[in-house]
Amino acid sequence: MASIGNRTLLGFDFGMKSIGVAVGQEITGTAQPLAALKARDGIPNWDLVAAVFEEWQPNLVVVGLPLNMDGTEQQVTHSARKFANRLHSRYGVTVETCDERLTTADAKARLFELGGFKKLDKQKIDSTSACLILQSWMESQYD
Repeated sequence: MASIGNRTLLGFDFGMKSIGVAVGQEITGTAQPLAALKARDGIPNWDLVAAVFEEWQPNLVVVGLPLNMDGTEQQVTHSARKFANRLHSRYGVTVETCDERLTTADAKARLFELGGFKKLDKQKIDSTSACLILQSWMESQYD
């Protein structure tokens, strides 16, 4: 097991139709987007999820929690928690959750800056959101 501060992390931006994925390194505090996973009613192709876990072998996983702006939970929040619990039970890895409010808006703004409207692809937005979720979680560890 890697020591704290030297772990490989996977981040997920849970959605009912698409799940953004990112990989991060605590040592650098950075994350990079991976290919988003299509989902049907919040259920991904678990073989594709397994391939991501096999390739990156994360020490910790962070799943974004979609909350209302006032911090209350919504139906998709419960689905995201269920997804996080399934990741933990399937892969035996520690799974944390992180408030993801406004990450999609931030991801869209960042992608737009990089290339205008043609960069605003749904899968790129979701995986960029997963990067922001991971980076936010890492920053919160040092507050």
